[in-house]
Amino acid sequence: MHVFVTGGTGQTGPAVVAELIAAGHTVTGLARSDAAATRLESLGATPHRGSLDDLGSLRSGAEAADAVLHMAYGGDFSDLDDMMRRDRTAIETLGRPLEHSGKPLVVTSGTLVMPTGRESTEHDEPDPAGLAAFRVAGERAGLGFAARGVRAGVVRLAPTVHGPEDHGFIPMLIATARKTGVSAYVGDGSNRWPAVHRLDAAVLFRLALEKAPAGSVLHGVAESGVTFRSIAETIARRLGLPTVSLTPDEAATHFVSPFMAVAYAFDGPVSSSHTRELLGWAPVHPTLLEDLEHGDYLNE
Repeated sequence: MHVFVTGGTGQTGPAVVAELIAAGHTVTGLARSDAAATRLESLGATPHRGSLDDLGSLRSGAEAADAVLHMAYGGDFSDLDDMMRRDRTAIETLGRPLEHSGKPLVVTSGTLVMPTGRESTEHDEPDPAGLAAFRVAGERAGLGFAARGVRAGVVRLAPTVHGPEDHGFIPMLIATARKTGVSAYVGDGSNRWPAVHRLDAAVLFRLALEKAPAGSVLHGVAESGVTFRSIAETIARRLGLPTVSLTPDEAATHFVSPFMAVAYAFDGPVSSSHTRELLGWAPVHPTLLEDLEHGDYLNE
């Protein structure tokens, strides 16, 4: 397949592009800068200049492709309504050229859209008032194309997609520990975070494009729930720092933002059993705690 990819130079994107090309697919990636274009070329992909706000570039990229994978998400987190609008508009623009073609359209979301406090499955509805409710509109826009002759689906990624050169939630947590001299968790730290290695996530995206049925909701989760206290304790031991329990009010000023304080306290275990059974997906790469022990997270 010739796959048009957005977000191909983000945190997970390069691994996905490399996986697709290794499997024999050709990839064209949206590039909004010279640096992004050069990165895509280094991976063996063809750059397509444009951005999420350049709807003409999105349309032409989708029109020329056999499949579309939408991973890009951006904007100003102080204006979540605008972020939702941009994402929904981009997905609608990417999907229209695929109508009645049977071609795949895979869009990306996150498991933080799910309800808190219990293990959610792919069959559960997202929480429209939850922590990541701003991703729900994009999910619905993508899945809506399943009724319009598109093999549309959603991949919800774990909040930590870990691996070398990660620049997401876990490095932010480590940076805070280095800055404050303590490795912190909220309450008793029993809240659970799903996790997936970047290379396992890349395989899932490829399988979704190749064979996920229309309307599929997939969970990119290798570990259903790693306790946050175990994450904080591993960081503390590796850095030679004490651990500390924070109240929610203390966490709001300790971490980089009140939003991150809430995220680090979020209890959101998620199952990927249906995803594994449907696609034969079998994660094989290191766990989050193994990556913290042996990866590049805690190197000086």
